[in-house]
Amino acid sequence: MNKFIILALAACMSLPATAQEKKADNDSLVFTTVIENPVTSIKNQNNSGTCWAYSSYAFLESEILKKHPEMTDIDLCESFLVSNTYMDRADRHVRTHGDASFSQGGSFYDAIYGMKHCGLVPEGVMPYPITPYGDSLFNFTNFFPPMEAYVSAIAKSDAKKINPIWKKSVQGMINDYFGQAPTEFTYKGKTYTPQSFVEYVGLNPDDYVSLTSYTHHPFYESFILEIQDNWRWASSYNLPLNEFMEVMEQAVRNGYTFAWGADVSEAGFSRRNGKNLCVATVPATKQTAGVGSDQSRWTGEKAGAKIAEADNAGELEITQEMRQEGYDNWETTDDHGMQIYGIAKDQNGKEYFMMKNSWGEYGPYKGFWYVSKPYVAYKTMNIIVNKNAVPKSIRKKLGI
Repeated sequence: MNKFIILALAACMSLPATAQEKKADNDSLVFTTVIENPVTSIKNQNNSGTCWAYSSYAFLESEILKKHPEMTDIDLCESFLVSNTYMDRADRHVRTHGDASFSQGGSFYDAIYGMKHCGLVPEGVMPYPITPYGDSLFNFTNFFPPMEAYVSAIAKSDAKKINPIWKKSVQGMINDYFGQAPTEFTYKGKTYTPQSFVEYVGLNPDDYVSLTSYTHHPFYESFILEIQDNWRWASSYNLPLNEFMEVMEQAVRNGYTFAWGADVSEAGFSRRNGKNLCVATVPATKQTAGVGSDQSRWTGEKAGAKIAEADNAGELEITQEMRQEGYDNWETTDDHGMQIYGIAKDQNGKEYFMMKNSWGEYGPYKGFWYVSKPYVAYKTMNIIVNKNAVPKSIRKKLGI
């Protein structure tokens, strides 16, 4: 793995599509911005399965900018969230004798839960990451597997009694990599605790809801989305597809962003060379890429997998039944967390959601992507959005 340049710790506010047209040298599409909401600078999760942390914090940073436009340098510390979450997840893994998974991944709810129970801290008060490993960005190659093996050994032990000292050992591994989470810190000349920093940035954990759209549970009720990284067993409100899409559309048009969890293993999610790089569509000649995780970002596609170029002549028309079938047969997979922040259209008038990724300044749009509305309708697992962004008629049906 090649080393990356260290990212600036103080991120500046980024308006990635302020120009009216965005065209890549290797891309036949020309995009015109319809609406974009403020986002912070592109980050790089590098060789780690922490997209959930980067995307949820990207979303929360935009929420802070919405409340406080002057906080253009806001940058939340992913190390704080990840270190707290891994300790909690290890505990759940052991308590369930290994039935609840322990992995690098997570869910958007981990960030909301973490904000409520642990607080928030800005980038710079913890190492990024700690230096003994020699990493300038997250690289879990040597950090996570030993911890995973240790936690699994405890969880699957045939011992009649578990000595609680194991938690100190795991916490030590976490602190060795990320540094110790602060209980107090100084930011711009003032002293905060992680809890008081939440008050400072003006966020309320109770303002956020998870939404999805599947038919194996009743609409307008909540259920626990059955994916391994939903290890806290958080609930999502269930909406019919047309209303699910309405929430996303209206949220962006009314000045909100949202955290977007989706399958990125599809042929139309173009991350390799060819036309329309960093554009996601559902080509009418759809084929599965055969890659079940954003880990392929670093390791390359599996042998024999093909990334088909999008067929600009047309996309599949997405139905509720197609969404359900993809989820039921494991074709739609829980791959990657991102942020949706705007809407653009191509030269043919077709509209796309504008997406912020966490793979560094990757691709022709320097870390930003364009995702077609059919792709969003088909491959979204769930979103986290401010409940005030949900249209009143839908909020009433959900009772929120």
